[in-house]
Amino acid sequence: QAQLVESGGGLVQAGESLRLSCAASGSIFSINDMGWYRQAPGKQRELVAVVSSVGSTNYADSVRGRFTISRVNANNTVYLQMNSLKPEDTGDYFCNAKIINSRYFAPRSYWGQGTQVTVSS
Repeated sequence: QAQLVESGGGLVQAGESLRLSCAASGSIFSINDMGWYRQAPGKQRELVAVVSSVGSTNYADSVRGRFTISRVNANNTVYLQMNSLKPEDTGDYFCNAKIINSRYFAPRSYWGQGTQVTVSS
């Protein structure tokens, strides 16, 4: 088993920045993709950004150019730098990681508990 723990959410004003962190721990042989998803009130969870084990990134159109995802493989940690935040960025942000717990095992999808981001206008 592995666990993901997020931190860094909070309440900010439009135009400000936040940095989210997510650390994976537990039984980890290797980690494939790591990503961030968000869920606004009354809406479905959506992909925000994802980074592969070799650093390839992909972003939702709504955040491209404002958000930057990065990871430190040595620490099993992924970050989301969010700049120029908008009220529509408000929601619960969840970390996701495709973790291989042991050699020859298939990757499993793990989720963090979520961290709340609120952007006021």
